[in-house]
Amino acid sequence: MNAIKELRSTLRPAVLALGAAGMAALIAGCSDATGKAAAGAAPGAPPVSAATVLEQNVAEPQELSGRLEAVERVEIRPRVSGFITAVNFKPGAEVKKGEVLFIIDPRPYQAEADRAEAAARSARAKAELARLELRRAERLLGDKAIAQREYDERAASQKELDANALAAEAQAEAARLNLSYTRVTAPINGRVSKAEITLGNLVDASAVLTSVVSLDRIYASFDGDEETFLRVSRRAHAGQAVPVRVGLVNEEGFPHEGKLEFIDNQLDTRTGSVRMRAAFANADRSMTPGLFARVRIDGDSRKAMLVSDRAIGTDQNRKFVFVVGEGGRAEYREVRLGPVFDGLRVVRAGVKPGENVIINGLQRVRPGAPVQAQIVPMTASAQPLQDKDAKLAAASVNAKE
Repeated sequence: MNAIKELRSTLRPAVLALGAAGMAALIAGCSDATGKAAAGAAPGAPPVSAATVLEQNVAEPQELSGRLEAVERVEIRPRVSGFITAVNFKPGAEVKKGEVLFIIDPRPYQAEADRAEAAARSARAKAELARLELRRAERLLGDKAIAQREYDERAASQKELDANALAAEAQAEAARLNLSYTRVTAPINGRVSKAEITLGNLVDASAVLTSVVSLDRIYASFDGDEETFLRVSRRAHAGQAVPVRVGLVNEEGFPHEGKLEFIDNQLDTRTGSVRMRAAFANADRSMTPGLFARVRIDGDSRKAMLVSDRAIGTDQNRKFVFVVGEGGRAEYREVRLGPVFDGLRVVRAGVKPGENVIINGLQRVRPGAPVQAQIVPMTASAQPLQDKDAKLAAASVNAKE
């Protein structure tokens, strides 16, 4: 019996060791099998939406920033000095050419005008008397009743008095002008500012009373780059109309249409830009001088490739798209972009017409990885494509289940 107990105590560690080794082998085998199975099951290609790159003739626009300027702007200054006795306008009101804005005390100028008129009449009377005496002298000279010298003196006196009469008349006209200048009028049609100098103040010719800006037409001034200059200067100098559109900060798009009117004669070498100006009708008075303006100049029509902005990704300072290449694999393409045309982005380099670019599901795409692409129309609206992409993803999940 003791021998049997000793045998059992001897065999038990061996059996336990054998069992542990078998269990370890079993676990290792299961793990290896699981790993092989996992390695053999490749993940499915992610569902994406792709659209074909469009090629169209587009008049590629150039968008710039500018400011509105008045076609005419006049600072109203008095031509004579005196006290302001009346202000006849409301600040910010529209005024007509010739409308009286200020009145300067006219009494001193009225008195001066009366004095000058009286002096002119006196001078005219003296000149008339000298002409009558000269006629008498002519008759007396014919009868040899006076000497030639006396006749010559009377002729010279008559000419001197005529000149004095003209000078007196000029002084009277100057006095009448000064009297008229006491009524300060609007020189143009437009909108008046506020009165800078109010009733009762003494003013002279150096004072600025107010200002008036025209409203019927308005300028939009902006700086164009060298590309814009080269594109439009040829047409402008050839006499061709260059359309320009403008939008204000509270407006959608560019609702105001005008024409390029001025291109400066040289570029600013410090900024690489050239000053330009376009004129616009302003019948509704919606455009006011000084406002910020978004300016768009339409370019010449040429072929361009168009894609949706949803297809464009950003990698630091670079823009890229994924193209569905051979074997359904995603190809990374760096692109150079242009402006937006009818909701689609102009691509100047990086893609070719007819290629399919991924526009939905970019977050599931890796360069060189296979994708399951569904071709959809190239549109500017995102909602229809998102719905299709969601349906495609749901169908893929159901198929796997």
